[in-house]
Amino acid sequence: MHGFMIKTLNQAKRVIVIVVGFTVLLFGITLIVLPGPAVLVIPIGLAILATEFVWARRLLVRFRWKTRRLKHTISRKMHHNAREHSG
Repeated sequence: MHGFMIKTLNQAKRVIVIVVGFTVLLFGITLIVLPGPAVLVIPIGLAILATEFVWARRLLVRFRWKTRRLKHTISRKMHHNAREHSG
């Protein structure tokens, strides 16, 4: 009976994580067309889902990589523009 309870609790936890993760992710996707911080909400949803799904973990890693690349590109262009305008 004890093993059954642990298995049932683990399954319930997994269902809750999946429901919450997909809810947050879908909310973030709707924020792409509605005003709101989709860029923050989508990774949160993926992070929740990444605890249960490999595909979500991969998407989250890819999102982080592309975000860092974009940040680097913007920083480089701002530095370049500052040098052009200063002298």
